[in-house]
Amino acid sequence: MKLVTLYGGVFFSFLMGSASAASFNCDKARTATEHAICDHRAINDADVKMATTYQMIKRLVPMGTRGVIQDEQVKWLQLRDQCGNSSRCLTEVYKMRQQKLDLYMERVYQQGPF
Repeated sequence: MKLVTLYGGVFFSFLMGSASAASFNCDKARTATEHAICDHRAINDADVKMATTYQMIKRLVPMGTRGVIQDEQVKWLQLRDQCGNSSRCLTEVYKMRQQKLDLYMERVYQQGPF
């Protein structure tokens, strides 16, 4: 019974999920890059994952490291925006950024703020 409830909840969440679940409001997308993120499910998912990882890391690392990560994010956003509507380019820059953020998370796991 619990398994059915779990699957039902996951399925219901999937159905209720907005097609524009990016880390920003797709209804207000202005740039070609933002529209491409909203229009391509895989890139949209990568955007959500990257934004979630970034927010978690910001809360878990010391202030000095946080500043470095924020500076890197600003530079990465500029790089991402150069992709325009190229899904190929966006896929690659999201992959690169996620790998970098995953390295920070690995350090948190090893050293821990806990």
